[in-house]
Amino acid sequence: MNIKQITDFLESYAPLQYQESYDNCGLIVGDAKLEVKGALITLDCTEAIIDEAIATGCNLVIAHHPIVFGGLKKLNGSNYIERTVIKAIKNDIAIYAIHTNLDNVHNGVSAKIAEQLGLENCKVLAPKSDLLRQLVVYCPTNNVEELKSALYEVGAGTIGDYDQCSFASVGKGTFRANENCNPFVGVVGKQHTETEERIEVIYPKFKERAVLNAMNNAHPYEEVAHQIYVLENKHQLVGSAIIGELNESVDTEVFLKNLKTNMQTDCVRHTPLVKQQIKTVAVCGGGGSFLLNNAIAAKADIFITADFKYHEFFDAENKIVIADIGHYESEQFTKDLIYDLLVKNFTKFAVRLSKVNTNPIKYL
Repeated sequence: MNIKQITDFLESYAPLQYQESYDNCGLIVGDAKLEVKGALITLDCTEAIIDEAIATGCNLVIAHHPIVFGGLKKLNGSNYIERTVIKAIKNDIAIYAIHTNLDNVHNGVSAKIAEQLGLENCKVLAPKSDLLRQLVVYCPTNNVEELKSALYEVGAGTIGDYDQCSFASVGKGTFRANENCNPFVGVVGKQHTETEERIEVIYPKFKERAVLNAMNNAHPYEEVAHQIYVLENKHQLVGSAIIGELNESVDTEVFLKNLKTNMQTDCVRHTPLVKQQIKTVAVCGGGGSFLLNNAIAAKADIFITADFKYHEFFDAENKIVIADIGHYESEQFTKDLIYDLLVKNFTKFAVRLSKVNTNPIKYL
């Protein structure tokens, strides 16, 4: 089992194409062909984590936060980032980051918080747009099923929890083959009319090459007539934060006390309790202040996240309760999410949860 097999699996769950433009997800240090002896799961990658990997015989560290974020111009050990990378390289330890791509999938970081809080009927709070494309292709009726199967195989035709989705309409296609052609149907030099189906499927834009290759390989024609449309539709399974509901409304003070326990945090900074009861809950792992208006528009009673600045608390405008539980605290269960994914799908190497608390913030 090599690193690439592991990272390919993780990227099938949280595609790298879903990371934010400022991010640096993926294999940061190491050779993708390296055989995996053991994987250590952590929120942050630090020198202490590399030491733990060495001590436990793990040669792959899978972290949520990238150790290299803004790029390195020198590598001489002048700060903890450089020292961590140097130590990893010296000890043949690979470092992989699965950050905002895991934030942005519906079953990712924020969904793990929702699970921890017992939320139901969950959905993405702020779905992203410009992620979907529509393929329209024309095919002889006898070859339609083969073509559709090929498109489905590479990921086209999936809408939410439904797959193999398509639309077809029957019409007449006309063409004339010139002397350089070897037509599947018709005769060179004569116009031909063929009964065809117009097939329409939606696919994620990052799969476009695979979709077009599948189309060309499965289609019987030499020249495949097709169009690609850019869709403004929001991708309901990709985006920021999660919103869900409690099974029953809970007194706000009781909810906050339970929140502190469930999220294992020593401090919950919150705005005035303008809601007497909590029913609808929005959550976002890490810094989520940019989503406050989304949470208000979705009529959430409370928005749980981290990294709110002092003046940003005023932006609640008495419309919602903001609960800032701390960055590390909001994302700490991401380790369990990654761990569970790996142990359920791989048995040929050891997977370990780091025992090092990498939270740089301490409370008295």
